[in-house]
Amino acid sequence: MGFSWQDVIFAFLGGLGLLLFGLKFMSDGLQSVAGNRMRAILESGTKSPIRGVFTGILVTGLIQSSSATTVLTVGLVNAELLTLRQAIGVIMGANIGTTITAYLIGFNLKDYAELMIGVGVLLYLLTKNKKLQLVGQAVFGFGLIFSGLTIMGHGMKELKDLPVFINMMTGIENNVLLGVLIGTVFTAIVQSSSATIGVLQELAYQGAVTYKQAVPILLGDNIGTTITAILAAIGAGVAARRAALTHFIFNVMGTIIFLPLFMLGIFEKIVIWVTNSFFTLIPGFAGTWDTLGIKLQIAQTHAVFNISNTLIHLPLVGFLAWLVTRLVPEEKEAGEVIEFKPKYIDKRFLNNPAVALAQANRETLRMGSLAVEAFDNAMDYFNSRDPKLYQKGMSLEEVIDNLEREITDYVVLASEKKLSTEDSNRAYIILQSLNDIERIADHSENIIKQADYATKYNVNFSGEAQKELANIVAMTKETLRLAFRALEKEDKDLARKVMQNERMVDKLQAEYRRNHIRRLNERICNGNNGAVFLDLLANIKRINEHCRNIAGYVLDGVH
Repeated sequence: MGFSWQDVIFAFLGGLGLLLFGLKFMSDGLQSVAGNRMRAILESGTKSPIRGVFTGILVTGLIQSSSATTVLTVGLVNAELLTLRQAIGVIMGANIGTTITAYLIGFNLKDYAELMIGVGVLLYLLTKNKKLQLVGQAVFGFGLIFSGLTIMGHGMKELKDLPVFINMMTGIENNVLLGVLIGTVFTAIVQSSSATIGVLQELAYQGAVTYKQAVPILLGDNIGTTITAILAAIGAGVAARRAALTHFIFNVMGTIIFLPLFMLGIFEKIVIWVTNSFFTLIPGFAGTWDTLGIKLQIAQTHAVFNISNTLIHLPLVGFLAWLVTRLVPEEKEAGEVIEFKPKYIDKRFLNNPAVALAQANRETLRMGSLAVEAFDNAMDYFNSRDPKLYQKGMSLEEVIDNLEREITDYVVLASEKKLSTEDSNRAYIILQSLNDIERIADHSENIIKQADYATKYNVNFSGEAQKELANIVAMTKETLRLAFRALEKEDKDLARKVMQNERMVDKLQAEYRRNHIRRLNERICNGNNGAVFLDLLANIKRINEHCRNIAGYVLDGVH
């Protein structure tokens, strides 16, 4: 049977499709299993660049996707939860962590692909335990990777005898920059260095590509994978764009260093020396570079390149941070303004619902702190009538309204994927709390309007009324802070204290209304004074009721 381009193209595209889907399905499953712990690991394990490297290796090893790690890192930098120096260490570690996938492919587990697919499907479809379903998803995805590689291998087997392909590969051997370009472009298109390196390993296994032809393409793959982080940084803040640019510079500089060494035959000798010196220390491994299959030789070269590149650049983290700071300068801001846009939520996190909801929770707490600020500002304006405080109050109301819409839409998007019971509870509490927080801001705006009414009609409270107002305002401020601390810590004791405060404010409000009627009868105050005082009490009572609602969500969870 003769050569058929149709068979090659169909096998390549079909196998690549299965490979990419398998990688994504596996990575999504592992990310969901890791859940919010992944974000916590990144935030807590990055105090120094060295710790950041190990954190990047750990997270990428857990979720099997350097792209997911770098995108998450860019998102955390954008949310100001990681500094640029911390992010650089994580990105370096992610480059090392991704080499694990190449090793797994190098072990040539094709014979077990059907078993992995079968076990994965059974766990995914037949178990009710969500963790086991996600494990099944990861196993199924892992099996698909090898099925895709097998299909590709059968289709591309004939390429090794095709003159056009032989000439192209010979051209790469004679012009290594062509190989780097091919690797960069291919990886930029498919958005996965693990996939392109897997394809390269399969081509080499079929005899279509030699080791010397594979290495320049491999180096190009490492440049192409930075495109994912660059795309993730589009529209992000300055710090996030700097982190993405660092990833690009880091991998390009690695290629600039190691490509000449490869052309001189030095890099290959380094890889062989590392293999013969250190692989013998691994239990169960008996052999040398020459006994490794071509797939493992490529995986080993990939690992040595990324580890060596990290060791070279790790002492230069400060210089890299300085360089990208110069290349991406700080944006000039006009004066001190309240940040209108969300600070913590980011569409980059939506692939991991647990992380997305944790960030939405952070944004909700930020919105809550703005609502507390809105009430404090409203009372300050009521007492001082400072025009600046009026403008600040209107800005706070607008920001809080916008945040309610943005967070609601974000939580709905995050909830479209399968959620654990814990995440479902979190989504419910966030959505319920948003309305109460927005209403607290509305009542604060009402107080500002009452202040304007009081100015227009020359309203002044008696000494007794002022003391009553100061007392109930102080208790309300305490209740607000307790409510949001209870929401943040999920602390039921604090939530009960909020309930207790709300009942006390309710009693005070009733008592102060009676006192007000007495003052009216005694002609201590007039109708305008009374109207403003009663409206203030009503708005303060409503604010405390919304605090009670928030505390109730903490105490009860999902109804």
